[in-house]
Amino acid sequence: MKIALFGYGKMGKMIERLAVERGHEIVAKIDVGTTEVDFSKIDVAIDFSTPDAAYENILNCIDNKIPVISGTTGWLDKFGSVVQHCKEQKGAFIYASNFSLGVNIFFELNEYLAKMMKNLSQYSVSLEEIHHTQKLDAPSGTAITLAEGIIAHTDYKKWKLNEPGNHQIAISAKRIGDTPGTHTVEYASAVDCIEIKHTAHNREGFALGAVIAAEWILGKTGVFTMKDVLNLG
Repeated sequence: MKIALFGYGKMGKMIERLAVERGHEIVAKIDVGTTEVDFSKIDVAIDFSTPDAAYENILNCIDNKIPVISGTTGWLDKFGSVVQHCKEQKGAFIYASNFSLGVNIFFELNEYLAKMMKNLSQYSVSLEEIHHTQKLDAPSGTAITLAEGIIAHTDYKKWKLNEPGNHQIAISAKRIGDTPGTHTVEYASAVDCIEIKHTAHNREGFALGAVIAAEWILGKTGVFTMKDVLNLG
Protein backbone atom coordinates (compact mmCIF):
# COMPACT_ATOMS: atom_id res chain seq x y z
CA MET A 1 0.00 0.00 0.00
CA LYS A 2 1.37 3.42 -1.00
CA ILE A 3 0.65 5.98 1.71
CA ALA A 4 0.81 9.78 1.70
CA LEU A 5 1.33 11.49 5.04
CA PHE A 6 -0.27 14.92 5.45
CA GLY A 7 1.60 16.35 8.42
CA TYR A 8 5.07 15.10 9.25
CA GLY A 9 5.45 15.90 12.92
CA LYS A 10 5.89 13.39 15.73
CA MET A 11 2.74 11.50 14.80
CA GLY A 12 3.55 11.46 11.11
CA LYS A 13 7.00 10.05 11.78
CA MET A 14 5.59 7.35 14.05
CA ILE A 15 2.97 6.40 11.47
CA GLU A 16 5.76 6.16 8.90
CA ARG A 17 7.76 3.75 11.06
CA LEU A 18 4.79 1.49 11.85
CA ALA A 19 3.50 1.53 8.27
CA VAL A 20 6.89 0.49 6.90
CA GLU A 21 7.12 -2.26 9.52
CA ARG A 22 3.76 -3.56 8.25
CA GLY A 23 5.04 -3.68 4.66
CA HIS A 24 3.70 -0.39 3.32
CA GLU A 25 5.51 2.39 1.45
CA ILE A 26 5.44 6.10 2.25
CA VAL A 27 5.35 7.84 -1.13
CA ALA A 28 4.69 11.43 -0.01
CA LYS A 29 5.28 13.56 3.07
CA ILE A 30 3.24 16.74 2.86
CA ASP A 31 4.02 19.35 5.47
CA VAL A 32 4.28 23.14 5.83
CA GLY A 33 5.73 24.53 2.60
CA THR A 34 4.71 21.64 0.34
CA THR A 35 3.15 23.10 -2.81
CA GLU A 36 2.51 20.10 -5.06
CA VAL A 37 1.26 16.56 -4.48
CA ASP A 38 1.36 13.78 -7.07
CA PHE A 39 -1.88 11.96 -6.27
CA SER A 40 -1.29 9.41 -9.03
CA LYS A 41 1.24 7.60 -6.82
CA ILE A 42 -0.99 7.41 -3.72
CA ASP A 43 -3.28 4.56 -2.60
CA VAL A 44 -4.41 6.12 0.68
CA ALA A 45 -3.71 9.30 2.67
CA ILE A 46 -3.32 9.76 6.42
CA ASP A 47 -3.81 13.30 7.74
CA PHE A 48 -2.32 14.38 11.05
CA SER A 49 -1.66 17.97 10.03
CA THR A 50 -3.01 21.15 11.67
CA PRO A 51 -6.54 22.49 12.14
CA ASP A 52 -5.87 25.13 9.48
CA ALA A 53 -4.65 22.62 6.87
CA ALA A 54 -6.78 19.53 7.48
CA TYR A 55 -9.97 20.68 5.72
CA GLU A 56 -8.24 21.41 2.41
CA ASN A 57 -6.08 18.30 2.69
CA ILE A 58 -9.14 16.09 3.06
CA LEU A 59 -11.06 17.77 0.22
CA ASN A 60 -8.05 17.48 -2.10
CA CYS A 61 -7.77 13.76 -1.38
CA ILE A 62 -11.49 13.20 -1.99
CA ASP A 63 -11.37 15.20 -5.23
CA ASN A 64 -8.47 13.02 -6.39
CA LYS A 65 -10.26 9.76 -5.47
CA ILE A 66 -7.82 8.99 -2.65
CA PRO A 67 -9.27 7.38 0.52
CA VAL A 68 -8.30 9.58 3.45
CA ILE A 69 -7.90 8.98 7.18
CA SER A 70 -7.84 12.06 9.42
CA GLY A 71 -6.98 12.35 13.09
CA THR A 72 -6.54 16.12 13.10
CA THR A 73 -8.80 17.91 15.56
CA GLY A 74 -9.86 21.55 15.76
CA TRP A 75 -11.53 21.83 12.32
CA LEU A 76 -14.79 20.01 12.98
CA ASP A 77 -17.01 23.03 12.36
CA LYS A 78 -16.54 22.00 8.70
CA PHE A 79 -17.08 18.27 9.26
CA GLY A 80 -20.58 18.27 7.78
CA SER A 81 -19.28 19.89 4.62
CA VAL A 82 -16.61 17.20 4.23
CA VAL A 83 -19.14 14.40 4.76
CA GLN A 84 -21.47 15.88 2.13
CA HIS A 85 -18.60 16.37 -0.34
CA CYS A 86 -17.34 12.83 0.22
CA LYS A 87 -20.79 11.39 -0.50
CA GLU A 88 -21.24 13.53 -3.60
CA GLN A 89 -17.84 12.50 -4.97
CA LYS A 90 -18.27 8.85 -3.90
CA GLY A 91 -15.07 9.11 -1.90
CA ALA A 92 -13.86 7.30 1.19
CA PHE A 93 -13.19 9.04 4.50
CA ILE A 94 -12.63 8.16 8.15
CA TYR A 95 -12.32 10.77 10.89
CA ALA A 96 -11.53 9.79 14.46
CA SER A 97 -10.72 12.01 17.40
CA ASN A 98 -8.51 9.14 18.54
CA PHE A 99 -7.42 6.10 16.51
CA SER A 100 -6.13 4.10 19.47
CA LEU A 101 -7.82 0.70 19.60
CA GLY A 102 -7.99 0.93 23.39
CA VAL A 103 -9.55 4.39 23.32
CA ASN A 104 -12.23 3.25 20.90
CA ILE A 105 -13.12 0.43 23.28
CA PHE A 106 -13.15 3.10 26.03
CA PHE A 107 -15.64 5.12 23.95
CA GLU A 108 -17.98 2.12 23.90
CA LEU A 109 -17.56 1.57 27.65
CA ASN A 110 -18.30 5.26 28.26
CA GLU A 111 -21.61 5.06 26.36
CA TYR A 112 -22.60 1.85 28.13
CA LEU A 113 -21.97 3.45 31.52
CA ALA A 114 -23.89 6.58 30.50
CA LYS A 115 -26.95 4.46 29.69
CA MET A 116 -26.82 2.91 33.17
CA MET A 117 -26.40 6.30 34.89
CA LYS A 118 -29.17 8.11 32.99
CA ASN A 119 -31.84 7.86 35.70
CA LEU A 120 -29.51 8.27 38.70
CA SER A 121 -29.90 12.03 39.19
CA GLN A 122 -27.86 12.01 42.41
CA TYR A 123 -24.70 11.62 40.29
CA SER A 124 -23.11 14.46 38.37
CA VAL A 125 -20.66 13.71 35.58
CA SER A 126 -17.41 15.48 34.71
CA LEU A 127 -14.46 14.83 32.38
CA GLU A 128 -10.76 15.43 32.75
CA GLU A 129 -8.18 15.18 29.99
CA ILE A 130 -4.41 15.59 30.27
CA HIS A 131 -2.13 16.02 27.26
CA HIS A 132 1.37 17.22 26.37
CA THR A 133 2.07 20.95 26.33
CA GLN A 134 2.39 21.05 22.52
CA LYS A 135 -1.23 20.04 21.93
CA LEU A 136 -2.93 22.96 20.19
CA ASP A 137 -6.62 22.42 20.95
CA ALA A 138 -8.47 22.18 24.26
CA PRO A 139 -10.44 20.23 25.15
CA SER A 140 -9.10 17.32 23.16
CA GLY A 141 -11.15 15.72 20.41
CA THR A 142 -11.17 12.56 22.51
CA ALA A 143 -12.73 14.41 25.45
CA ILE A 144 -15.35 15.92 23.17
CA THR A 145 -16.19 12.47 21.77
CA LEU A 146 -16.59 11.17 25.33
CA ALA A 147 -18.86 14.10 26.23
CA GLU A 148 -20.96 13.58 23.11
CA GLY A 149 -21.27 9.89 23.99
CA ILE A 150 -22.68 10.84 27.40
CA ILE A 151 -25.02 13.48 25.94
CA ALA A 152 -26.43 10.93 23.49
CA HIS A 153 -27.66 8.70 26.33
CA THR A 154 -28.49 11.08 29.21
CA ASP A 155 -30.30 14.33 29.95
CA TYR A 156 -27.11 16.37 29.57
CA LYS A 157 -27.46 18.87 26.73
CA LYS A 158 -23.94 20.20 26.14
CA TRP A 159 -20.35 20.35 27.39
CA LYS A 160 -18.32 23.34 28.47
CA LEU A 161 -14.64 23.83 29.26
CA ASN A 162 -14.15 24.24 33.02
CA GLU A 163 -17.78 25.28 33.61
CA PRO A 164 -20.14 22.89 35.41
CA GLY A 165 -23.80 23.74 35.12
CA ASN A 166 -27.34 22.44 34.90
CA HIS A 167 -27.48 19.74 32.18
CA GLN A 168 -23.92 20.71 31.25
CA ILE A 169 -20.79 18.53 31.36
CA ALA A 170 -17.67 20.28 32.63
CA ILE A 171 -14.44 19.28 30.88
CA SER A 172 -11.13 20.01 32.57
CA ALA A 173 -8.22 20.23 30.10
CA LYS A 174 -4.66 20.09 31.46
CA ARG A 175 -1.35 20.34 29.59
CA ILE A 176 1.51 18.67 31.44
CA GLY A 177 4.96 17.80 30.10
CA ASP A 178 5.00 15.11 27.43
CA THR A 179 1.82 13.29 28.56
CA PRO A 180 0.53 11.24 25.58
CA GLY A 181 -3.07 11.36 26.77
CA THR A 182 -5.12 10.52 29.87
CA HIS A 183 -8.93 10.72 29.91
CA THR A 184 -11.13 10.27 32.97
CA VAL A 185 -14.92 10.19 33.23
CA GLU A 186 -16.28 10.61 36.77
CA TYR A 187 -19.80 10.28 38.15
CA ALA A 188 -19.85 11.82 41.64
CA SER A 189 -22.53 11.77 44.32
CA ALA A 190 -22.59 12.69 48.01
CA VAL A 191 -21.77 9.11 48.98
CA ASP A 192 -19.42 7.77 46.31
CA CYS A 193 -17.77 8.18 42.92
CA ILE A 194 -17.70 5.97 39.85
CA GLU A 195 -14.73 6.51 37.58
CA ILE A 196 -13.49 5.08 34.29
CA LYS A 197 -10.11 6.04 32.92
CA HIS A 198 -7.89 5.48 29.89
CA THR A 199 -4.17 6.19 30.10
CA ALA A 200 -1.95 6.08 27.03
CA HIS A 201 1.65 5.11 27.79
CA ASN A 202 2.89 6.47 24.46
CA ARG A 203 1.56 7.67 21.10
CA GLU A 204 2.20 4.39 19.29
CA GLY A 205 -1.36 3.17 19.84
CA PHE A 206 -2.75 6.24 18.05
CA ALA A 207 -0.41 5.73 15.10
CA LEU A 208 -1.06 1.99 14.80
CA GLY A 209 -4.82 2.53 14.78
CA ALA A 210 -4.49 5.03 11.93
CA VAL A 211 -2.49 2.56 9.85
CA ILE A 212 -5.03 -0.19 10.55
CA ALA A 213 -7.82 2.18 9.48
CA ALA A 214 -5.94 2.97 6.27
CA GLU A 215 -5.58 -0.74 5.54
CA TRP A 216 -9.29 -1.27 6.17
CA ILE A 217 -10.64 1.59 4.01
CA LEU A 218 -8.76 0.66 0.85
CA GLY A 219 -11.25 -0.23 -1.88
CA LYS A 220 -14.28 1.08 0.06
CA THR A 221 -16.61 4.01 -0.59
CA GLY A 222 -18.36 6.03 2.09
CA VAL A 223 -17.91 7.86 5.37
CA PHE A 224 -16.85 5.57 8.21
CA THR A 225 -15.75 5.58 11.85
CA MET A 226 -13.49 3.41 13.96
CA LYS A 227 -16.61 1.49 15.00
CA ASP A 228 -16.73 0.22 11.44
CA VAL A 229 -13.02 -0.57 11.38
CA LEU A 230 -13.18 -2.52 14.66
CA ASN A 231 -16.66 -3.96 14.02
CA LEU A 232 -17.98 -2.44 17.26
CA GLY A 233 -21.34 -1.35 15.89
